[in-house]
Amino acid sequence: MTAASPALTTDRATTDWLDDVAFDDDGLVAAIAQEVGSNDVLMLAWMNRDALERTLALGEAVYWSRSRRRLWHKGETSGHFQKIRDIRLDCDGDVVLMKVEQVGRVACHTGAHSCFFRRLDGGPGEARWIDAPEPLAPAPGEFA
Repeated sequence: MTAASPALTTDRATTDWLDDVAFDDDGLVAAIAQEVGSNDVLMLAWMNRDALERTLALGEAVYWSRSRRRLWHKGETSGHFQKIRDIRLDCDGDVVLMKVEQVGRVACHTGAHSCFFRRLDGGPGEARWIDAPEPLAPAPGEFA
């Protein structure tokens, strides 16, 4: 979404669902994007009230960029949009989970499918982060 996009028009009756979201002191809520089908967790980002409204209106993920201090329509420059298939709110109201169809394989700004491609390897005293091969799949006998 560009800065020239028209503002959404909403009235109180159509935005009551937003009152159940527990935004933090900065007006943000954590938002997890999870891929439909694979159930891979693709990324964690932040949304404000306007981002949630625009996400619902567009049917594609719109986040709040804390570094750029503006709304960020995921895929606006890369073409890697996230089409919304389901939106859920956790029991405390402070985390949004979006089931998305990732357009293109890339969700992470590094070019990886998921932002969660690093895993902790080793035990106490020798632990380090390593790049995990994609896609991540549980080993036989592990919980999925």
